Amino acid sequence: MSKNSPEHARPTTESPAPVPEPTYAEKARTLVHVGRVGTLSTVSQKIADFPFGSVAPYGLDERGRPTFLISTMAMHTQNILGNDRASLLVAEAGVAEDPLGAGRVTLVGRVAKTPENALAFVREQYLARYENASYWVDFKDFAFFQMDVVDVYFVGGFGVMGWVSADDYLDAEPDPLCDAAAGIIDHMNKDHVEAMLLLARGVAGVEAEDAKMTAVDRLGFHVRLKTDDGMRGVRIPFTREVRTGEETRSILVEMVKQERSSET
Repeated sequence: MSKNSPEHARPTTESPAPVPEPTYAEKARTLVHVGRVGTLSTVSQKIADFPFGSVAPYGLDERGRPTFLISTMAMHTQNILGNDRASLLVAEAGVAEDPLGAGRVTLVGRVAKTPENALAFVREQYLARYENASYWVDFKDFAFFQMDVVDVYFVGGFGVMGWVSADDYLDAEPDPLCDAAAGIIDHMNKDHVEAMLLLARGVAGVEAEDAKMTAVDRLGFHVRLKTDDGMRGVRIPFTREVRTGEETRSILVEMVKQERSSET
């Protein structure tokens, strides 16, 4: 029987099984890993108790705690030396057309100078991200600071938000596809819209006239669909977990072949 048959439209009292996806902790850890610049908010020393926001490039230690190479002359450094409480907002890049629908994460914690025993690793990781920083890393008025994360707030888009404990964030790993995701998304949106429409129809049960992949991870992908009733977002799970771009390509080919076979 075809998947387009009315048989598949019968009402049911059973709730659909949840579509597997990474936890908020994993999503937050991934977003911070992919990001490079955030908004560092410190407690103003000039205007007591008011927040002061600064653009801040950041590195990461082995558990995803932000590190900063900052000058003692910078206002945010002076604020930190007077009050170590701060937050770092990191927003998903490349979604200017819908910024409130983009992912973002706020790390709340205390910022202090990097301990001597961690300095070599922090320096190496930071300079691997920002090669130009080698020109001023040894200036006497610059020093490495790092955030001890105490809480995390994650927003994945409209209606997707929640607090993440510091322990859950620090124990999470960045998604294995995070560095390949942009290329996968670009390729699918340029060359495989029909395949995504097929998967949306067969896997999610949604008929659409246009599709755009908006996110992908080891367990599946999100796609924004243009339907007769307007725009709709759905998540389509992979049939098995993937960890590389090549594995993602293979599983998508398999899923498309399976759906084409089931529709004939």
